[in-house]
Amino acid sequence: MKIRIHQVDTFTETPFQGNPAAVCLLPEEVEDGWMQNVAQEMNLSETAFLRPEREGYRLRWFTPKVEVDLCGHATLASAHILWEESLLAQGERARFMTRSGILTAGCKGNWIEMDFPAEAEQKKEEKKTVEIALGVKTKYLGENRFDYLAEVESEDVVKNIQPDFQALAKLPVRGIIVTAASSSDEYDFVSRFFAPRAGIPEDLVTGSSHCCLGPYWMRKLNRNEFTAYQASSRGGVIRVRVDEDRVFLGGQAVTVLRGDLFL
Repeated sequence: MKIRIHQVDTFTETPFQGNPAAVCLLPEEVEDGWMQNVAQEMNLSETAFLRPEREGYRLRWFTPKVEVDLCGHATLASAHILWEESLLAQGERARFMTRSGILTAGCKGNWIEMDFPAEAEQKKEEKKTVEIALGVKTKYLGENRFDYLAEVESEDVVKNIQPDFQALAKLPVRGIIVTAASSSDEYDFVSRFFAPRAGIPEDLVTGSSHCCLGPYWMRKLNRNEFTAYQASSRGGVIRVRVDEDRVFLGGQAVTVLRGDLFL
């Protein structure tokens, strides 16, 4: 049996920028071990597996190492493929059943906006271990059910961090979000995301981290809409809008590869 797979660059309109994700269109249920093997073979930060269900699509996300509970850029890639392959009409919303509940996405011009749960953090008093692993001082450290969030002094600090990945992998969280206010007028805040424990030393552009960053910067800046930049080697732009317990993430996407897997 042949199974269609796509590779999509997300949170960008330019090929070979943003964060690549693989999207695998499953005609039927397959074994978890096979999906994990495919994710390892693709060797991207996330591979998404889509399977039609009565009310939409079952969506699961795998890193090369583990299955995860929430992933923004692979959801963006999945929605993009559903419209690009005419599996959904342009005006129809994408509806995904996931380990984080029902997620939806819709087209807004050449942007896709996803509806995600807010993942606000709580202040964490003990900072020393995280600061040693990051190699920088933090202005604030918080924690939600997935990650640590560390605010640092400036955008330059964010861009120049060279963390100890072995030390980060020992922290009891999925990943570490590092953020600061932007030094330019183009963006409101910048960030990077490190997740060596999940097999991703640095994620290039991370949608799910902005479910935490949105509420955090809303409290600091006293507004609910932002343009964010993830300052990885490839970079990516995320539009963020917070509405009560939901965070709406906007991004663009471009397909760079199509192929067949053999089951």
